[in-house]
Amino acid sequence: MSRNVILYIATSLDGYIADQNGGVDWLHQFEGGSDFGYHEFMETIDTTLMGRKTYEHVLQLADEFPYADKTNYVFSSTQTGENKHVQFTKESPEAFIERVKKQSGKDIWIVGGASLLKDFIARDLIDEFKIFTMPILLGDGIPLFEKPLEGKKLSLKEVKQHGDVVELTYHK
Repeated sequence: MSRNVILYIATSLDGYIADQNGGVDWLHQFEGGSDFGYHEFMETIDTTLMGRKTYEHVLQLADEFPYADKTNYVFSSTQTGENKHVQFTKESPEAFIERVKKQSGKDIWIVGGASLLKDFIARDLIDEFKIFTMPILLGDGIPLFEKPLEGKKLSLKEVKQHGDVVELTYHK
């Protein structure tokens, strides 16, 4: 079984993953009893990847680390080693993905952030983009994709509608 690297993320209609203060509270107004397939998605992965800032933000948002049942890696140029829930790595994205994809397991989720995404996109390491477009204009905030971004052509695999929320799935 081949392991895919998947970006699974929500964005505002104008392309922001967080407001200008780094907050994501605006996402809660769209839940309405639906998890948009999140729990089903979580069953398909056993590994998460995130940048250090995203990791620190996750710790601020949750009382308990939400991915404790997964193998979690944090890409950081300043931290090394591991703690109770994550392993820090300074490994290059290419070497890391090559090594991890050789291991048996489920798919690999890139949780964020924008700098890590930029590095993975530039090296063509993301196999699937699953992007949820929320019907809100934030006007400013943390963009989904950090600039400058290298252009990439993707193929649309699937479109789903969850009320006012649109889920787009693209493959490289």
